[in-house]
Order: sequence, then C-alpha cells, then structure tokens
Amino acid sequence: MASESKTWLVLSLLLLAAASCVHGESQVPCLFIFGDSLSDDGNNNNLSTSSKANFKPYGIDFPIGPTGRYTNNRTAVDIITLLLGFEKFIPPFANTSGSDILKGVNYASGGSGIRNETGMNLGEHISLGLQVENHKVIVSQIAAKLGGVDKAIKYLNKCLYYVNIGTNDYENNYFLPNLYPTSHIYNPEQYAEVLTVQLGFTVTNTSCCPTSDGFCIRDATPCQNRNEYVYYDGIHPTDAANRITAIRSYNASNPNYTYPMDIKQLVQS
Repeated sequence: MASESKTWLVLSLLLLAAASCVHGESQVPCLFIFGDSLSDDGNNNNLSTSSKANFKPYGIDFPIGPTGRYTNNRTAVDIITLLLGFEKFIPPFANTSGSDILKGVNYASGGSGIRNETGMNLGEHISLGLQVENHKVIVSQIAAKLGGVDKAIKYLNKCLYYVNIGTNDYENNYFLPNLYPTSHIYNPEQYAEVLTVQLGFTVTNTSCCPTSDGFCIRDATPCQNRNEYVYYDGIHPTDAANRITAIRSYNASNPNYTYPMDIKQLVQS
C-alpha cells in the first residue's frame, strides 16, 4: 500500500508564501497527517508533557479558542486542508469521536521526532513510529467500515499523506548533548540537513507571545500585530507564516520550495 500511496514529505523547518482559499469537493478523499507540534491539533492535550498548547494565548484567533494547536489560529496543514477542499479540519487521533475517519486523521504530536527518544526531555509524546502504529488502528477501523482489507487498500491509495517532522530531532535531541548522544555520534552533515526560509515579515527574531522555555506563558497577552510576526511562541509559526507555508506547499511557482512536485500536482497525478 505504501508504495502506491501518494505521500507528501515536508522536510523544511519553515517555508513561507501567500495563501488563498479553495471551495468545492475535496481533491482527495482523505488526508492523514503525521508530525510534531507544527501540525498537532490536540493529541498532546491529555499527555503528561510540558509540550502543550491547549490554553490561552494559543488559539486566540481560532473560532473556538485553544484546541492544542501551537499557534494563534490555524496550522499550515489546516490551511492545506482547506486548499484541498475539505469542509472541516482533520481531527486528532486522540479525539475522533463524532468525526468521519474516512476523511482522515491527524496523528501529529508536539515534541515528537523521527527518532523514538527525541523529545523525552519534555515528557510524553507520540513518536513517528507510534504515529504509524496509531494509523494501523485507524486502517483496521476503515477496513471494517468499507467491508474488507482489499477495499480499504483501494480507498487509502487515493488519500494524501502529509509528513512534517524533524525539527525536534535537533531542538530536543541533537542540540542537547548532555541528554542525548547523537551529536557525539554524528556530525551535522551525517545527522541531517536543515533549511530555514524566512520571507516577508517585519518581526523575525522574537515571538509574538511572552515565552518560557520556548512556549507561551499561560494566559499571557500576545502581540496585537500578529500578521507581522513569523513566530507565535519561541518555536512555532503564526497563522500568517502558516498561510505562506501552506500555499507554497500546495501550489508552488518555484521548484526550490517543493520538489519534485507541489501538493496540487501530486493529487492530480
């Protein structure tokens, strides 16, 4: 199934661009999301971890307030979801009650990384390997709904798989040599290559909300001019930055931003 599935792999820490909205029937039947706090929409809410965003000022511009999203409003994949034509955001694995899992599930977890040990300094998290295990649970449920594994595979091969992970493998692993051995084992070129692109913002070197250990201080008052900031807290982008990331990922005019194709080309292929 994996070899035939359409998979979108996002490796950059931050890609920026301008966004628009698409209406109508969704371009793919379902969207499955794997990643870290850049994509988490509530999976960490009930975990024992310092990496949480289910309190103000997170969600200050989101219609229902804080949800577990690490930004003032929507994440980049939220906006990609809208661009793909979905009417609703993809629900977190932690709370799919009342949601149509045939439309997709979000497995992303704040603090997680590609390596299983990444983020353990923050507390509980759902590593990429565990996110894949959670997806297997959902696949089994989908197979039951559709009447068999073969029908599920045929359906799931039409879906889009979004993977945005790797930041914590640096911030909460490689760059903490007193806690993790990776920087002693690998040089930077061996461990991975990181690309950060920042464009079009007035404030790029500080966060919108007052922070402690990189996260917004609970109930603190954030900046008023949020559209001018790249970062909402010390790590995560604002809705304005996420809009740019989303449109660059969905409909790129420059192959330097998405390669070998953008999401729009991918779903049409």
